[in-house]
Amino acid sequence: MGMLLLVSLSMKAVSPGFYSKIFTGNKLIDPLVGAVLGSLSAGNAMNSYIIGGEFLSQGVSLLAVTAFILTWVSVGIIQLPAESMILGKRFAITRNVFSFLTALIISVLTFATLSLWA
Repeated sequence: MGMLLLVSLSMKAVSPGFYSKIFTGNKLIDPLVGAVLGSLSAGNAMNSYIIGGEFLSQGVSLLAVTAFILTWVSVGIIQLPAESMILGKRFAITRNVFSFLTALIISVLTFATLSLWA
């Protein structure tokens, strides 16, 4: 509940033009920006769907939103110190890098698949 309130506040505090500055519409840069934002964020998957829906309603591309949601769920920069301590530094870094790259690939494939059907 607290996360939803925080998201609601941040959506009202951020001007609509802010997203057009970050997400330029470039099909190469937007997924990377979305993936970086998702990697730096932490939370459960349900919150990422709500934030992703808000991004879509603000005109952010599906590529960026897909990359954001995938990295939100699979990459955890914030949790990296704890993961390194428990599973080992090499494993944690390798898993996060692999998850980041895989999220970018999946977001492009998702967009390509949906473009074929549209």
